[in-house]
Amino acid sequence: MAMASLSSLPHSLHSSPSTSSANYVIPSKPPCPKRLRFGSSNRRHTKSFAPRAAVDEVSVLEPPPPQPPSSGSKTTPNPELVASLKLNLLSAVSGLNRGLAASGEDLQKAEAAAKEIEAAGGPVDLSTDLDKLQGRWKLIYSSAFSSRTLGGSRPGPPTGRLLPITLGQVFQRIDIFSKDFDNIVELELGAPWPLPPVEATATLAHKFELIGSSRVKIIFEKTTVKTTGNLSQLPPLELPKLPEGLRPPSNPGSGEFDVTYLDADIRITRGDRDELRVFVVS
Repeated sequence: MAMASLSSLPHSLHSSPSTSSANYVIPSKPPCPKRLRFGSSNRRHTKSFAPRAAVDEVSVLEPPPPQPPSSGSKTTPNPELVASLKLNLLSAVSGLNRGLAASGEDLQKAEAAAKEIEAAGGPVDLSTDLDKLQGRWKLIYSSAFSSRTLGGSRPGPPTGRLLPITLGQVFQRIDIFSKDFDNIVELELGAPWPLPPVEATATLAHKFELIGSSRVKIIFEKTTVKTTGNLSQLPPLELPKLPEGLRPPSNPGSGEFDVTYLDADIRITRGDRDELRVFVVS
C-alpha cells in the first residue's frame, strides 16, 4: 500500500537524479541582473548605472590657481616694456641742456615719462641691488635746473650769454665698498679777451649709508677744486652756487634722496624737495 501510494506521486519528485534532469526546464537566456536606476523620477529620462573600467572612474582635478604675489615680493618687469619706456624718458629729456632749457611743458613730459618707468620697474630695494649703484654716473636731467639758475630751486646766479660762467658736465662717483659718494661738477669760467677760459672741476666728497630700502643718506666731508688755467688772470668773480642737490647741504650733517628706478645703465632719483634727476652710466 505504501509502495502504491509512492508510485502515485508525480515523477518529478521520486525519480532518480540520473533520469530527472531531462524533466527540468532550462531557460534559453540567463536572466539579466537587475540594474539600479537613479536620477529623475521620469522613467523616460532615467539613466542606468553599470560598473565601468577603473580608468573611467578617476576624477581629473583642475590645477589650483596661481597664488598672488605677496606684498613683499617683487615682480619681474617686462624687459621690452622697460626698454621702450627708457627710450621715451631719454627722448623727453634730450635737448634740454640737463634741464636748464626746459619749459613748463618739458617738465611735465619728463615727469610723466619718469613715473611710467618707475611704475614699470617697481620698488627699488638697495639691500639686494646695491651693486648697481657702483660706478660713475652722468647727470643728463635735473628738474631743479629749470629755474635757469645754477642754484636750482634756490636763488643763484642766472645763466646767460653775458655771464662768463658755463655749467659743464655733472657726475656722481659712487663706491659701494668704501661708501664714497662724490658729486663732480665741471665749470668753465670765462675771461676777458684775449685770455682763454678757465676750466674748474669741483669735487664734493661725501660718505653714504642706506636708511631704507631705497633711501640714501649722504654725509658731507669736504670740497676740492681743480683748475686748468691761471685764475690770477681773471677779474674778481664770485663762483656760482652749485645746484642744491650737488652742493653741501645747509645742514652740514647730511642730505637724503630716494632712488626710484635703477638698472645697469640708468638711475632715477628724487630729492627731499622732489627734484627729479636722471643719470646714465658714464
